[in-house]
Parts: sequence; structure tokens; C-alpha cells
Amino acid sequence: MTQVVVGENEEIESALRRFKRQVSKAGIFADIKRRRHYETPIEKKKRKAIARRKKRFR
Repeated sequence: MTQVVVGENEEIESALRRFKRQVSKAGIFADIKRRRHYETPIEKKKRKAIARRKKRFR
């Protein structure tokens, strides 16, 4: 669970930016998009193979 504590003299905009950064680092949006629709086993296998290829060439 991503959580941001706002300081006394901190502006809401900066806390919101920190929250967005933490959410993107945690991969929450990607996970939500992936779970939005059912993924067949073949689609899952293809997605994982593509991720392996991308990781290998970095």
C-alpha cells in the first residue's frame, strides 16, 4: 500500500507528486491495466516472453 504523509509546511502539490512517483515505481497502474481484462494463458506466456527479451537487452 502506497502512503504519503504530508508535512506541516508542505504543499499538497508536492505531496501529490511524491505519491504519483511512488505509485509509478510500485507498478500499481501497470498491474491495474493488466488485470482489467482476463488474460488467457497464451497471452500471459507471450507477455512474459516479451518482458524477458526486454530485460535481456538492457
